[in-house]
Order: sequence, then C-alpha cells, then structure tokens
Amino acid sequence: MAFKVDYTQFISAHSSRRRPALTRELTKRQYNAPKESISLAEGMPNEVTFPFEQINVLLKDGSQFTIQGPELHSALQYIPTQGYPPLVKSLKEFTQQVHRPPHWEKREILITNGSQDGISKSLEMLVEEGDDVLVQNPLYTGTEIILKPFKTNLIGIEQDQYGIIPKKLVEALENCKAKYTEEGGGMRKMPKVIYINPTGSNPTGVTMTLERRKEVYQICCKYNIIILEDGAYFFLHFLEEQPVSFLSLDTEGRVIRFDSMSKVLSSGLRLGWMTAPKPLAQNVELHIQSSFLHSSTLSQVLLQNVLQVWGFEGLLSQFESVRAYYKARRDFTLASMDRHLKGLCEWTVPSGGMFVWIKVRGVSDVYEMLMTRGPKKNITFVPGHAFMADPTEACNYIRASFSKATLKQIDKAMKLLAELIREELVLLRRKLDSLENNILR
Repeated sequence: MAFKVDYTQFISAHSSRRRPALTRELTKRQYNAPKESISLAEGMPNEVTFPFEQINVLLKDGSQFTIQGPELHSALQYIPTQGYPPLVKSLKEFTQQVHRPPHWEKREILITNGSQDGISKSLEMLVEEGDDVLVQNPLYTGTEIILKPFKTNLIGIEQDQYGIIPKKLVEALENCKAKYTEEGGGMRKMPKVIYINPTGSNPTGVTMTLERRKEVYQICCKYNIIILEDGAYFFLHFLEEQPVSFLSLDTEGRVIRFDSMSKVLSSGLRLGWMTAPKPLAQNVELHIQSSFLHSSTLSQVLLQNVLQVWGFEGLLSQFESVRAYYKARRDFTLASMDRHLKGLCEWTVPSGGMFVWIKVRGVSDVYEMLMTRGPKKNITFVPGHAFMADPTEACNYIRASFSKATLKQIDKAMKLLAELIREELVLLRRKLDSLENNILR
C-alpha cells in the first residue's frame, strides 16, 4: 500500500517527462540474473582490459583490506543507477537502524555523489520556474545556487538558537495563501517544498529540538509540503544524544532525506545517499540515468569494505571520534573569540557542524570589510550575504569555520578580525562625522 500523498502534484512538468533508459534497466536486471544467464545487451568494456590488479587499503586503526578479483572488476565497472547492490543493502540496513522510519517498505534509497547531488536533483524534480520555495534563513549557499536558475522566490523562515521558528513558518504560509486566494489560484502557486538543514546547520551551527521538529512536521502536513531534510551534519552534533530526524517522524511520506559521508569519512569519496518515498526516489533515479549513470563504483566498493571491516558499530564509533575532534576545536574557537571579539560581536554556541555564526555590532554590512579590507590582513571569512535568502540585502553576519586551520591560525585570525572590525568602526565614524559636517554647512 502506498503513501496517501499524491506525488504527481509535486513533480515538475519537466521531470514528469523522464522515462527509463532501456540499457540501464537491463544492467539492473543483469545484476540479479542467474549465473548461467548470458547477456549480449550491455555496452560494458571487458574488465581484462583494465590495468589494475589489486587495491590495498590500510586504515588508521590498523585495519586493512584488499580489493581484487571479481570484486575489483565490479569496482571498476558500470553498475545499476541505484548503486552498488551490496552497499545499497548495507545502507538500507544502516538507515533503518539509525532512523527507524515509519512504513519503511514504502521508501527507497539511492546512492548519490554526496548529499549535494541528491539535493540538486530533488529540487530539479520538484520546482517549476517562478515557484515560491520555503527555506531556512540563513541557509546553505549550495541550495540557493541550485534554485537561482529557476528564478524562484525564496521565502526565508527566520531561525533562532533552535532552528526555524514554527510561528514564522505559519505566517509565511498564510501570507502565501492570502496572495493565492487574491489571485484566484491563477498563476500563483502555494509553496510545495521546504529545505531544512536541522542538525548542526550550515552556517549557524544550530540544531532543532525534537519538539520543534514535530511542530514543523505537522505544519508541513497541514499545508501539504514536501520536506527536504539535509543531514550532512547529522552525525557531527555536539549533544548528549543523537537528534531525531524528520525521517523518523515521517508517517505521511513527505520527507526526502539526504545523508553524506563527506564530513565524517571523506569528502573526496563523494558518497551520499537519499531516502525518499519510492515514487520520488524512482524519478531522481531516472535523472541520474540521463546524467552520470551512477555514482563512483570504486568509492562505493571502498565504503562497503569499510563497513565489512568495522560493522555499523565501528562506523558509529568513527563518527563519535570525529565529533569529539570538532567539538574540541569548537571550544578552542569560542575561547579565542571570547578573548578577542567580546564586546565587538555576538554569537551562539554551535551545537554541531563546523562553523560559528558571528554577528558584528555597529557594522550594518560586512561585505566590503571582509572582501576588500580583510585580504590585506591575510584573513578570509565568508560574509553572511552568501547564506541569506536575499543575498542582496545588507548583512552584519560572518561565518567562521573551525574545521581545517590550525588552532594557532584560528586564534590569530580572530585577533586580526577584531582589529579589522575596530578599523571598520573608525571608518564608519569618520563617514558619519563627515556627513554631519556637510549637513551643518
């Protein structure tokens, strides 16, 4: 039995015209065919022509494995679009164990080139040109650049230290409803999708509470909205307990969730997976068929071997180690900010992720300060404009990353940022004095 949601009303006209590639479907079928089956259908190269004999992998904990023989042939070959079948099976089991989503049999997973790939293709599936799209504000800049070519109207939902504010979400939806009613449901459409990065959010580092997630989910049910849950930092939180995902709460089948190994295993592997109601997952699969066929097989086989060596408990232990590493760096960064930026800036303590979201006092727009005068001090921070639903508006926020620079460099950067802000305040004071003098004349 399928979910009650009518997915046809969410899929864009462009995406609804996608059809399966017969050759891709035959590749999928051949993977499940009996060993005695003979296929002359695939246009696959013969593995004997590949120059690789074996791949030896040594992990930092001393574990090691070798990829060779038939497994190496698979790692270097075309595979079904959904992903390397053994890894698909493993990630299904892992997702069930971690999230325990209701009605699992009505969902499917799809391996993607990191979560960005899944987010991009899902938005392209759901969004028509000119649509209103709900987003948390500020939001991950990679989402804004996906939507920009669609000429969408991004409706930013204000956040506090616990993520998007439910009351603000309802207000935004009621405003849309009023406009929709005024225009008689003509050209204007009600928003049908919301993008949320609820755990260790980029750029703010905030994490939504369970109570707030439940409230937001119920709002989305009431207004018939698909939730795009970006879980890139789900395993990179600094809380006592693992947060509960929207997927875990999804009784109606309106959550598309994106997971990633980029922050906790390796970003260069480009490995992520999306979990979605089957009709939506199948549509994204058709899109992948027509673009890059499938995600890197070698990366998928590497991850499958890591899972075989570590098991799920070993993988979760790796995540715990990564969390401890970044939490220590976060704490050092906050201490450095307290030394150098106290009185100049405001910030909240990040509950996850890799960033601190800094509000500069007395400077209404930080763009020129950071982009023009910052490089002269050999420091680089991201101006908050990059993460706002309307990046053209003045913004007094800065995103600082504590993930990669050395601790010594972080402290020096904060010290130089304090100098930069003080200099900016002097410049602004001079401009104001000059303006006042001109008026008095």
